[in-house]
Amino acid sequence: MVSITPSSRKSDLLRCLLALCLFWGSTLLAAAEGIHVKSAEISKNAGDYYLDANFEVELTHTLEDALNKGLPLHFVVELELIRPRWYTLYLWNKPVLEFEQQYRLSYNALTRQYRLSLGAFHQNFDTLNDALAVMGRLRPRFLADADLLDRGKVYEAAIRMRLDVSQLPKPFQINALASRDWNLASEWFRWTLTR
Repeated sequence: MVSITPSSRKSDLLRCLLALCLFWGSTLLAAAEGIHVKSAEISKNAGDYYLDANFEVELTHTLEDALNKGLPLHFVVELELIRPRWYTLYLWNKPVLEFEQQYRLSYNALTRQYRLSLGAFHQNFDTLNDALAVMGRLRPRFLADADLLDRGKVYEAAIRMRLDVSQLPKPFQINALASRDWNLASEWFRWTLTR
């Protein structure tokens, strides 16, 4: 015969609360990993258009382990500027501008530093968080001349950052198809722009 005492109910309640806290903690940790767009805007300065954007980048444990074992990771920032047409439902909107910027993040085990490359520009960092923070800040980047946009027209802008899995070695590309740990991308962040 099983007897239930107040102390066993209390311990059962504590076990349930502990399990619930562990579940919420793992859910929050999984939600924190990834890429999130914090802000993005296109501004006009001296007649030209510039992009200013901020991303929050958090690698999964799998990607961080691969990076620390010598696998370079390639990231792409994509921006689309579209002029919506009144007679379509986003099917045949005219892209006015497509912008792409590529980063390469690698780890040098000899110097114990992370290296962030943007074209021919390279910068070394002592910590991964510092490298990810710099990669996540797009300070005014030239986009286009003022003549590109028609005065008084409304444009739709969309930006995102993603891990470029096509730059990974073939065995890792296969893993990327089957695992969420290898598919790191932000949602498209959309806003309107009027000249």
